[in-house]
Amino acid sequence: MESETLELLTSLISRPSITPDDAGCQQLLIERLSAIGFECETMTFDDVTNLWARRGQSSPLLAFIGHTDVVPTGPLDEWFSDPFKPEIRDGFLYGRGAADMKSGIAAMVTACERFVQSDADHRGSIALLITSDEEGPSINGTVKVIEALEARGEKIDWALVGEPSSTTELGDVVKNGRRGSISAILTVHGVQGHVAYPHLADNPVHKVMPALNQLAELSWDDGNQFFPATSFQISNMNAGTGVGNVIPGHAVIHFNLRYSTELDDQQIIETTEAILNQYELEFDIEWTLSGYPFLTAEGELVEAARQSIKQVTGIDTELSTAGGTSDGRFLAPTGAQVLELGPVNASIHKINEHVKVSDLDDLSAIYQGILNRLLS
Repeated sequence: MESETLELLTSLISRPSITPDDAGCQQLLIERLSAIGFECETMTFDDVTNLWARRGQSSPLLAFIGHTDVVPTGPLDEWFSDPFKPEIRDGFLYGRGAADMKSGIAAMVTACERFVQSDADHRGSIALLITSDEEGPSINGTVKVIEALEARGEKIDWALVGEPSSTTELGDVVKNGRRGSISAILTVHGVQGHVAYPHLADNPVHKVMPALNQLAELSWDDGNQFFPATSFQISNMNAGTGVGNVIPGHAVIHFNLRYSTELDDQQIIETTEAILNQYELEFDIEWTLSGYPFLTAEGELVEAARQSIKQVTGIDTELSTAGGTSDGRFLAPTGAQVLELGPVNASIHKINEHVKVSDLDDLSAIYQGILNRLLS
């Protein structure tokens, strides 16, 4: 007999919800959640559909955080089967969004259904915050919903993000924080000219190289117990006209820093621009802050997750801050404890994305265990 979590997951995968198109996923969730007493509110910002579903009005508030949108499929002929027609093979369910992160959403919903059935008068409140803009620009999704909730005084105490956090088996790793991410587009101006007459030109590539080398070799910090040292990486460099006899008139460099809680964004900006100014460069720089670093080192949410994972899987979970960003970065500044807990992440964004079928009910049981520990 197909489990309720597997059944819901297959229904979600069957909806081709490539960012920012929700493709009816949230309506399906509304139908399930309304039936167990959740008040469901659709929040639309531009072309992004968001769902805020809440059961109860009192504190504390545990919110499950997720996204219905998925990344594009890539070449269809490289998939074992249609990515939007989920198929089970050798104990794995294949389909776009199977791991990232429709399995997390399905497990959240079925965990809530069982929890409410067993404890209809639970303390506090449960909520689900679901967006269709996590894989895209992330400007009209979770961040906008959080702004709206903060404006009307709704405070999340515990935020459980269903991103695929596990490495080799379900529950072996949970993410209790993330590094900050700040990017820049640096444009260095020079004077274009003929390579045979360099005295009549000013090569911006030559001028910027020592500064970039200093930034790349700089020890920004040593990290700490939970975070590795800050990393500076150049991702793109462009200059020139495409021919071999013209000195370029400008150079454009894209770089990113993934930074720990030992730094803040203003320190990074000030240090970088001070180094650039040392070399008397004529430059423009455009900064983009994707997310602040955050850390939930300890607390009720971490302890509840540890105990629930141990009970269901027998694993002593590892806390980690590795990886990229998630929507947890929008929750942490509000003061919420934030934790990411979901399925194995080995196949996310890949051709033939998949999730282990037997992990689905276990993930739902872990979520229910957290609800039991925090709200019973």
